[in-house]
Amino acid sequence: MTVPAQYLQIAVDVASRVSGGDLREGDRLYGRSVMASEYGVSPETIRRALRLLADMKVIDVKPQSGAVVLSRDNAKRYVEGFSEGAETRSLRQQMKEILGEYEGLNRRLVEVSAALIQSQEMYSSATEPLPNYEVSVPSGSPLIGKSIGELKFWQSTGGTIVAIRRKQRVILSPGPYAELYDGDMIILVGPPAAAEAARKLLAGPIEE
Repeated sequence: MTVPAQYLQIAVDVASRVSGGDLREGDRLYGRSVMASEYGVSPETIRRALRLLADMKVIDVKPQSGAVVLSRDNAKRYVEGFSEGAETRSLRQQMKEILGEYEGLNRRLVEVSAALIQSQEMYSSATEPLPNYEVSVPSGSPLIGKSIGELKFWQSTGGTIVAIRRKQRVILSPGPYAELYDGDMIILVGPPAAAEAARKLLAGPIEE
């Protein structure tokens, strides 16, 4: 709940004393200096509080004579009206806080949703098998007898050789010193363009 200004609190306190009968109509209030000391505020704060009560016809402030209680009924109405206003301010403050919390939760929901979608996409792509292609070494290829390292296969094609099938034998993860034989079937992973580049590389340059 928002805290009203000091002069408003003092005005309500004085009006409550009038409506409760502690101060009767016609009673004179203490001077501003005394009231300032009683409430622990400046005389200017007391002046604003009394001015407000005078505007509400709760007291009558006369120059050189001080403040006199004017109407108990007006004091009751002022206290009731202030209470209703305080309740309204409290509800508005609560609504403002709830809206702030809602905006914060909405931002978190958007962030978490985006992170979840990204995580699912990454997991999905990670669980999908890598596309692999088979490219045969044609008879008469100028690359027969050369090693994978000599060919700079990855740099030339963008694909990675994961195995070589040689007749009934399969060589897994061949190193850079593995040589290519006539009739070898190269198994590589990479984009579709890598398979086509590997076929052209193994076929050798086209004679004009």
